[in-house]
Amino acid sequence: MVRMNVLADALKSINNAENRGKRQVLFGLMMKHGYIGEFEIIDDHRAGKIVVNLTGRLNKCGVISPRFDVQLKDLEKWQNNLLPSRQFGFIVLTTSAGIMDHEEARRKHTGGKILGFFF
Repeated sequence: MVRMNVLADALKSINNAENRGKRQVLFGLMMKHGYIGEFEIIDDHRAGKIVVNLTGRLNKCGVISPRFDVQLKDLEKWQNNLLPSRQFGFIVLTTSAGIMDHEEARRKHTGGKILGFFF
């Protein structure tokens, strides 16, 4: 089976493992905010695996496809649509300054493309 969207598969796998109470699945912004523990990349000379230690704080995560362009003024609208409440959860953006959450993008006054969200 060919994976069409690797990012969506990885986030869905983490979400499913968290719901089942598992501690490891086959990721640094989520770790920075404490939603996941440490992770390691295992090189098996094939496709490789990523093992993530879950902390139990993750409620939901997902990918936004297609990757919509978001200007700084539209970030509040996306935050209201994707996150359950204010100051809870993060939207992940890819910008010219790198991958960051929506709060850091607002501090740096930059927009970008939406990759996904987690809370």
